[in-house]
Amino acid sequence: MTLTFADLTTMRVGGPVGRLHVPETTPQVLELLRQVTGDGDPLLVMGGGSNLVVGDDGWPGVVIKMASSEFDIDGELVRAAAGVVWDDVVDATVRAGLAGLEALSGIPGLVGGAPVQNVGAFGTVTSEVLESLSVFDRQTGQLERWTLDRCGFGSHRQSVFKRNDRWVVVDVTFRLRRSDQSRPIDYVDLARALEIEVGGTAAPAEVRAAVLALRRSRGMILDEHDHDTWSAGSFFVNPVLAEVPKRARDCPRYSDVRGTKLPAAWLIEQAGFRRGYGHDWGNGTVALSSRHALALTNRGGATTADVMKFAAHIRDGVEACFGIRIGPECDLINCSF
Repeated sequence: MTLTFADLTTMRVGGPVGRLHVPETTPQVLELLRQVTGDGDPLLVMGGGSNLVVGDDGWPGVVIKMASSEFDIDGELVRAAAGVVWDDVVDATVRAGLAGLEALSGIPGLVGGAPVQNVGAFGTVTSEVLESLSVFDRQTGQLERWTLDRCGFGSHRQSVFKRNDRWVVVDVTFRLRRSDQSRPIDYVDLARALEIEVGGTAAPAEVRAAVLALRRSRGMILDEHDHDTWSAGSFFVNPVLAEVPKRARDCPRYSDVRGTKLPAAWLIEQAGFRRGYGHDWGNGTVALSSRHALALTNRGGATTADVMKFAAHIRDGVEACFGIRIGPECDLINCSF
C-alpha cells in the first residue's frame, strides 16, 4: 500500500510520499541532511504534520520526518531535539516547577516547528522564551548555534525559517523561570476561565489545564474520531496592514512591528462565513470547524484540491467584503489557492 501525506498529516489529505526517512536521534538527522544535501535531492523536512498541506500529486523527493527524542532540563534551561512532541515538553516543564510554556499547552506538532512558526497562543510566543537553537545550514553543510537575533522574529508568525529550505532546526533551548506563578494573563478568555482579573497570574499547572480545556472546546486538540479536529490548525494568518481599509473599521486591531494586525477569524465570520460553513458548499468534504472559524476541516474523503477550492472561496469572500486578501498560515507544498 502506498504511503501518502494523508497518512502523515493532521488534515489527512495529500498524495504519495517519495522516500521517507524517520531519524530517531540528532546524529541520524545530521547524517541524513548531509547526505541528501550532497546528493542534491529535493528535500521536505516535516514534523507532526499539523501545519502542512501537500498536493494530491504528493512529493516525489526525500522526506525527513523528525523523530529525534533527546530532551533535558538543566535548572531553568530546557533543551529538546526537533523531533520531540511539543506538548510533552510543556507538560514536563510544568511538572518540573518551571513557568513560561504553560500557555502554549496542547499545540500539536514537534519542537522543531515552534521557532519556524514562532508559535504563539494566549499571549505567549516562542521567541519570548527561546534561548538559542541548533541550525543545520544546507548551503554550507555546517551545524550552527543561533541566538534570537538571527531568527527574524518580530512580526506575527514570522521567522527566517518559514518557507525557506536552507536552514533546518535541529534542537531548541528555552530559558524558563522557576516559579509557582505564570506570567501575567492578558488574554480575556483565559483569565475568565482561571477566574482571575486580566493581568493576574495563576499556577502554571492551572494555566495549562485551562488552556487545554479552551483548545478542546474549540476543536484544537486532535481527536481521530472528531472531524472538527481534522485540520491544519489556523489555516489563515492574521493579516498585518500598513493601513486598515474603511470597510474594516469595526474590526479589532492589534499592534505589530509591520503595522496593524487584524484577526482573520473576525474577518471570515463577518464576511458571512460562520463556524460550520461549508457542509452545503461544493461536494461538502471541506468546511469551517463548527468551533473555530480559522480552521478548515476535512469532513472525510476530502482531497487537497477540495481544500484549495474552499480556501480560495473563503479568501475571495473576505476580499470582496473588506478589501483585504488573507493568505495561508500553514505550509502548502505542491498546492496553492
